[in-house]
Amino acid sequence: MERIGIAASKISKGNLFLYNLNVVLISFLFSLFIFVIAGSTVLFALMIIGYVAGEIKGADFDKKWFSIFSICMVTLTILIGLFNLFAISRNLKFKKGKGL
Repeated sequence: MERIGIAASKISKGNLFLYNLNVVLISFLFSLFIFVIAGSTVLFALMIIGYVAGEIKGADFDKKWFSIFSICMVTLTILIGLFNLFAISRNLKFKKGKGL
């Protein structure tokens, strides 16, 4: 999380507004990247579980597919959003200090 502040500091070159804007942009883009990677992993895992459950038990996984996937994505969104807010709160600066 500290690397977000280091990268934003090097990009903004002393401008406090640009520093805070870069912190938000970097953390948002990284969170979006992690969401896409983790979401595709969850989708792939649910597809494998659905295939295996359908072959072994004959369970009707297709009817419950959307609700299970929705619950997983909402949970993932909440977790990534909380981590993103934590990273932003650790890196925002309101006064110019030594590190900027």
